[in-house]
Amino acid sequence: MAKSTVVEKVTEAVAPIVEEAKLELVDVEYVKEGGNWYLRIFIDKPGGIELDDCQGVSEKIDTLLDEIDPVPQAYFLEVSSPGIERPLKKPQDFEKFNGHLVNITTFAPINGSKNFIGKLLDYNEEGIHLEIKGKQVVLPHQQVATARLAVEI
Repeated sequence: MAKSTVVEKVTEAVAPIVEEAKLELVDVEYVKEGGNWYLRIFIDKPGGIELDDCQGVSEKIDTLLDEIDPVPQAYFLEVSSPGIERPLKKPQDFEKFNGHLVNITTFAPINGSKNFIGKLLDYNEEGIHLEIKGKQVVLPHQQVATARLAVEI
């Protein structure tokens, strides 16, 4: 089974559990690191996630995944916060963090660069609008490989 199919099935299955706990499902990853597979489920809520949130959701998700068995091989289940450099994947993520510092990488260079760190100004059909060193840059959606919040130092 393809990794994307596993992610889609798990996302669909666990979303109601996360929503029932009044949490946000930020992302689901299914990755192989070393010789092991990891199914990572990232959750969040206003004010941040606590250990009890992760534990409660993890127990319910673990039971559900045992029942529906969407993963073809052995894996480790991890439920955690998305962290301070949280990924931005959905249009709602970009709207929620408008005005924040973000780090965006592109598949191919745009104006000689593949890495852009700037203030998120807008997200629309044209692309992702950033302010970088006082200049506005628009990154087309199809060119964006990853988008995350950036930490101001």
